[in-house]
Amino acid sequence: MTSEQTFVVVGASLTAAKTAQRLRKDGFAGRVILVGAERERPYERPPLSKGYLLGKEERDSIYVHEESWYADNSVELLLGRRAVRLDVGAHEVELADGERLAYTKVLLATGSSPRKLRLPGTDLDGVHYLRTVGNSERLRDTIRAGGRVVVVGGGWIGLETAAAARQHGCDVTIVEPQAAPLRAALGDRLGGFFADVHRAQGVDVRLDTTVTEVRGSSGRVSAVVTGDGTELAADAVVIGVGVEPRTELAGDAGLAVDDGVVVDAGLRTEQPDVYAAGDVARSHYPRYGRGLRVEHWANAVRSAPVAARSMMGEQVAYDRVPYFFSDQYDVGMEFSGWFAPDGFDDIVVRGDVEAKAFQAFWLAGGRVVAGLHVNRWDDGVKPIEKLITGGTAVDPGQLADPSVALADLAGD
Repeated sequence: MTSEQTFVVVGASLTAAKTAQRLRKDGFAGRVILVGAERERPYERPPLSKGYLLGKEERDSIYVHEESWYADNSVELLLGRRAVRLDVGAHEVELADGERLAYTKVLLATGSSPRKLRLPGTDLDGVHYLRTVGNSERLRDTIRAGGRVVVVGGGWIGLETAAAARQHGCDVTIVEPQAAPLRAALGDRLGGFFADVHRAQGVDVRLDTTVTEVRGSSGRVSAVVTGDGTELAADAVVIGVGVEPRTELAGDAGLAVDDGVVVDAGLRTEQPDVYAAGDVARSHYPRYGRGLRVEHWANAVRSAPVAARSMMGEQVAYDRVPYFFSDQYDVGMEFSGWFAPDGFDDIVVRGDVEAKAFQAFWLAGGRVVAGLHVNRWDDGVKPIEKLITGGTAVDPGQLADPSVALADLAGD
C-alpha cells in the first residue's frame, strides 16, 4: 500500500478505531481519517448501560485508545464533523461544513440510533434514550437522585438500565408489550428468567402491556399511561425499544440497503472501494448462508480487523459466531450463536436456574445452533461456540447432564 492512498472511516466509533489500529499494525502507510459527528474520541458503548451508568467505572476507561494514540499513529480525528453525503463517483465524502474529503477507499461505520417512540409526551424533559456517553451521564445523574423510573421496553438496554436505576435506589417499573422480556432474542422461557431476576429485586415488571402516552407538567414528565388506562407515576422515563441502523449516507449514495448496508463476506458493498462494518452492516455469513446484522460490541471488535484487511486488498471472510453479553445485578450472561425465530426445535437447560448458575442450548436437527451461560464462568462461552462450530449432533440428555463435559460433547 502506497503512502498516497487515503482511507476514510465515517463514524468515529469502536469499529473505526479498531479498523485504524489494524491498518497501522498491518503496515498501511497512507492517510487514515476518522470522521465522527460526536465530539468524543472513539469509545466503547457497553459500559454506558453497565459499569459507567452504575458509577463503577471512570470516564477514561470507556475510550478505545489514549488520546495520544491517534497522533502517535498518524490517525486523523475529525470530531464533531458530520458526514452528509457519500459521492461514490467522485470518491469523496462531504461534511456538513462543506468540506469534501477525497478517499481511495471508505468504510461506513456509522452504527445505529435508538428507535424513537412516537407517542404524545415523549419530547418532555425527563424522557431518556441511551446511545451516547452524554445520554449515559444525564441518565446517571437522574437515577442517582432516586425517584420513580419507568422503563419502556424489555430488551437488553431496557433491562440493564432498569437494573442500574434499581441499584441506585429508584422505584422501577418495566413496561413490555410482549409476553416476556427479551422474547425475540431468547424466547419465553429464558426471557421469563430475566423477568424473575428483576422481580426479585423489587422491580414491577408489566408484560403484555403497551404504552399510549407520556404525561407531564410544566414541560417535565410526570407519568406514563398504559394501554388499559393505568397511569404510572414517573420522575424519569427510559425508552429502550430497539435501534435502527444509520444507513442514510449509503441509501442516498445508491448502495443496497436492507436493514443495514448490504455487504458480502469481505464487508464490501457492490460499489468499488466502499465497505461497511459494525452495527450498520448487514454482512453475508457463509456459516448461515445469509446476511445478518449484529448490533453488539463483539461484532464491532471482530469485524473491524476484517474490514481493514479487506480494504488493503486481502481476500477475507467475516464468519464469526455472533456473541453478546449482559450484566444485571448479580447475573452475568454470555450468549453465542444465531437462530431464526422458528429455527430451533428444542431448548436444553443444564444447571440450576433457581441458583442463577446454568447453561441453555438451542437445538435444531439435534445440533446446537446457539447457547448461553449465566454465571458459569469456569466454562464460559468457549465450549458453547465449539458445539456450534463443530456441528456435531448431541444427545439432549447428555447435554442436560452436568456430569458430562461439554468438551466431550463437542468432540475435543
